[in-house]
Amino acid sequence: MEQQHKRGFGRKTLLSGVLALGATALAGCDVAAPEGALGWFLGMGWPKGITPEATAMYNFWVWVWVVAWIIGFIMWGLFIYGMFAWSAKRAKKAGKDEFPRQTQYNIPVELVLTIMPILIVMGLFFFTVQTQDKVTALDKDPKVVVDVTAYQWNWKFGYQAVSGDLTVDGKDYDGKDAERQAQAEASKVDPNGNNPINGRSKSDYSYLHFDKIETVGTTEEIPVLVVPSQTPIEFQLASADVSHSFWVPEFLFKRDTYAHPEVNKQERRFQIEAIEEEGAFVGRCAEMCGTYHAMMNFELRVVSPENFGKYIDFRTKNPQATNAQALEHIGEAGYATSTAPFNSNRDTRDGDNAVDNHKA
Repeated sequence: MEQQHKRGFGRKTLLSGVLALGATALAGCDVAAPEGALGWFLGMGWPKGITPEATAMYNFWVWVWVVAWIIGFIMWGLFIYGMFAWSAKRAKKAGKDEFPRQTQYNIPVELVLTIMPILIVMGLFFFTVQTQDKVTALDKDPKVVVDVTAYQWNWKFGYQAVSGDLTVDGKDYDGKDAERQAQAEASKVDPNGNNPINGRSKSDYSYLHFDKIETVGTTEEIPVLVVPSQTPIEFQLASADVSHSFWVPEFLFKRDTYAHPEVNKQERRFQIEAIEEEGAFVGRCAEMCGTYHAMMNFELRVVSPENFGKYIDFRTKNPQATNAQALEHIGEAGYATSTAPFNSNRDTRDGDNAVDNHKA
């Protein structure tokens, strides 16, 4: 009886220890990931992010690996122990039966083996939802609203709204182009009655947004999207044709862009609390969209809030000026520095698929 009591106490102690270890590791999903060689190993190749949302995803990724390694080591330990402790050779030496005592009807063991996976899955589910909610939350009070329009095979960026300390002449900036937006709205229905798509015309582009300040990419020039650091930003996405995907690798996050996003039940908006590092970051389309999909790049240029205010002010007061001139006005390189324009010549078997000029 005393032996059984000790054995039962040992099982409970082991179970409590494993649960405590797993809970401690999972609690780490809300704190910084390990640094140095250990952090590099656990990161498994993920880049470090430049937004709080990216950091949350990176931490979640690393701590899930911590839990996985803990479970792995426990299971490997049990396997190896069983291989040697209950081997037929060892049993023969001890004068015991070839097969160890069977425990297939041991209720406590079976309960542990049932409850433990459930607890692990519940824990991982909880922290998955927690991180996902942080990333997709739309309550970050954005001071800049950027319209992103993807099309084969380039990008158009516009500034829908700018508020807070980034205002123009002390007033919140409303960047919507009312005239072009009205023209877009008029395209919804063909007056001749040719409206085959749920009562809408084939050339309906009313769902797209048009702004006074826009940067449009071309085959010869990579579009540079200028945004402020340390500022909440909202991106509103749409596609002018097929499905695309807006992806800045350092965001650790990408979002598909569709035509008619509301009709397709897509939330076109996503927000970030801040971009914590200034500089140039390449952006890409991450959805196979046709011939030049692999070259459908843009550049995210993150500048100080002060310089961003000057940039918006310059483009507002100089509507004919190019994006490059506005960038040079605030002391930035006028053209993309992280990626180059693509060669539209389809015969690129020699590998010459980029344009080598001063705009690269």
